[in-house]
Amino acid sequence: MFNIIQRRYLYFALSAAIIVPGVIAMLVSIARFGAPLRLSIDFTGGSMMELRFENPVVPGAVREVFVDNGLGDTVVTTAGDDRTAVIRCKVLEEEQKVKLQEELRQRVGQFEELRYEMVGPTVGEEVTRAATVAVIAASAVIVFFIWWAFRKVPNSFRYGICAISAMAHDVLVATGLFSLAGLFFGWEVDALFLTALLTVIGFSVQDTIVVYDRIRENVPKRRGEDYETIVNRSLLETLHRSLATQLNAIFVLIAILLFGGATIKQFIVVLLVGMISGTYSSIFNAVPLLVVWNNGEIGAFLRRVFGGASRATT
Repeated sequence: MFNIIQRRYLYFALSAAIIVPGVIAMLVSIARFGAPLRLSIDFTGGSMMELRFENPVVPGAVREVFVDNGLGDTVVTTAGDDRTAVIRCKVLEEEQKVKLQEELRQRVGQFEELRYEMVGPTVGEEVTRAATVAVIAASAVIVFFIWWAFRKVPNSFRYGICAISAMAHDVLVATGLFSLAGLFFGWEVDALFLTALLTVIGFSVQDTIVVYDRIRENVPKRRGEDYETIVNRSLLETLHRSLATQLNAIFVLIAILLFGGATIKQFIVVLLVGMISGTYSSIFNAVPLLVVWNNGEIGAFLRRVFGGASRATT
C-alpha cells in the first residue's frame, strides 16, 4: 500500500514555501498601503470610473489629470485592453466629476463612460466589519459541526482544528497571491474577492470532511492497525473521489478564465487558486496533521528545537 502520510513533513515544507512569499508581500503591502491587501472602494470608500477611450491610453496620462486637480492618491489601471482605464479616487461631487471628464477629453482623448460607482466611507467600514465577522463565524461553525459529527471518534475536537488549519492554509495562499498581484499588477480587493474566499473555504472543508468520514468508518473496523495506517488507508480510498470532484470544478474555472470577461477575471483567479490549494491541503495537510497530533510529534519537535537551542547557549 502506497504510504502518502509518510512524507508529511515534505508536504508541510511545500506549503510553507508557497505561503511565505505571500506573507512577505502582505507585510510589504501594509508598509506601502496600510493594509495587507490593496483595498478597493468597496472597503475604503471613494469613486470608481471605467472609461473606454477611442485610442490606446497610458494610465499615467489619465492619472496626471486627477493629480493636477488635487487627487494625488488616484489609482489608474487598465482593464482587458489598453483602451479601457479603471480610475479609483476619493468621492467626487457631480460638478467635480463633470470637470474631470471634460479635462480628460481635452488632454487624453474622447471616451465612453462604461461604469461609475460611488461608495461612502461608512459603507466601506460596514463591508470590512461584515467580512471579518463572516470569516470568524464560518470558522467557529465549522469547528463545532465537525466536533459534533465526529463526537463518537476519540479526540473528535482535533478533527475540527485540523480542518480549520487546512482552511487557514487555503486562505493564506489565496490572499498571499492577491497581495502579490496587488503589488505587481495593481489588483484591489472588492466584495467579489470575499465571495470567492468564502466559496474556497466551503470547498476546502467539504473535501476534508470526506476523508475524515472514511477515517471514522475505518477506526472501529480496523482495530488491529495503528492510527497512521488507518488514516493512510482512508486517504487512498477517498483520493479518486476527491480528485474527480475538484478537477471538474477546476477545469470549468480554467475555461471561464480563458474565455470569460475581464470584469470577473480576478474573482475566477481567486477561486481557481483556492480550489487547487483546497485540494492539496485537504489531502496533504489536514489529514497528515491528525497523524502528527496523534503521535505527539509537535511536542517532540518543539522539544528538539528549544532543547537544542538551550544546550547551544550553555
